[in-house]
Amino acid sequence: MKRTFLSIIAFLCVFAQSVSAQTAGSSASFADAAEVTVRFYDRTLYYPGKTEENPVYVHITIANNGTDTLRFKLADDRMFSIDFVAFNVKNTQLPQTQTLRRKRTTNQTVYFREISLEPGEEYSFVENVKDYLEIADPSIYYLELKFYPELYRYSQNYAQSNRLSLEIRPSPSAAASSSLPVEASSASLLQPESISPDRVVEQTIIARQKGLWDQYFLYIDLEELLKRDPGRSRRYNNASASDRSEMLAAFKAELMQNRIDNDIVAVPARFQIDTTTYSQTEGTVRVTEWFNYKNFAEKKRYTYYVRQRDGIWQIYNYTVDNLGTESL
Repeated sequence: MKRTFLSIIAFLCVFAQSVSAQTAGSSASFADAAEVTVRFYDRTLYYPGKTEENPVYVHITIANNGTDTLRFKLADDRMFSIDFVAFNVKNTQLPQTQTLRRKRTTNQTVYFREISLEPGEEYSFVENVKDYLEIADPSIYYLELKFYPELYRYSQNYAQSNRLSLEIRPSPSAAASSSLPVEASSASLLQPESISPDRVVEQTIIARQKGLWDQYFLYIDLEELLKRDPGRSRRYNNASASDRSEMLAAFKAELMQNRIDNDIVAVPARFQIDTTTYSQTEGTVRVTEWFNYKNFAEKKRYTYYVRQRDGIWQIYNYTVDNLGTESL
């Protein structure tokens, strides 16, 4: 009887070791065959907080680089399949959101799909980093992703992604900056700088508020603004080089006298930059601007279109949408 009992114990030990070895082999095979990559999706300027208004969307891809079929589980709620880890330059780790912690500590059913990838195939999805991490302060963060092929709740084995550098900028104030980097009397210093699209728009609006025309035109593509008018554009394209120069000078003078394109030279009482989206060469900056009258303020949404040339961003087009009025 004692010998039988010892035999059973020995069998159970061997079985447990076998199961453990299979599990470790399964995890190792996933890590060996899978490549998990993360990159920014629809990259824009990122600010602290504002999870919905200013999300940090990233594109996540799981690729099968092996020679066999790659199988893994993917939760319907991605919080049970992935983690984001971010450190600042002082090696301080960002905390997880309360939503993430609450979900993972609440007893609930986790629904998932079994996904199979053949060699060379990949699977992608998009997530908002701010749903996972509390980003409260501006800084440079180093962001990585952990993917759990057997779900977070049931296994702590994971595959790690590449690293991204995430810049969180200070939140733009509603009144924006009160000063410009150059003075009106220092004309020799008036050279465009390699600054971001939102700063280009911000400095242009502030220059207009202060009546500093030289600074105002510093980041304006006059030629493209002139061509917004089909008639002017046709005459400009058919003109000689000297005539074009005179047309641009006349166009600039008319803008300064508020004779044409009143929207672009209108002076807002205040403004706030809402969103900024840009690629390597093109971008848009959306700004809410308020124009005060006697008893009310008119609210408008400006969309400035910017383009980069020789490292300098310039405003070359714009649209305006009326958002109604507010009482003063």
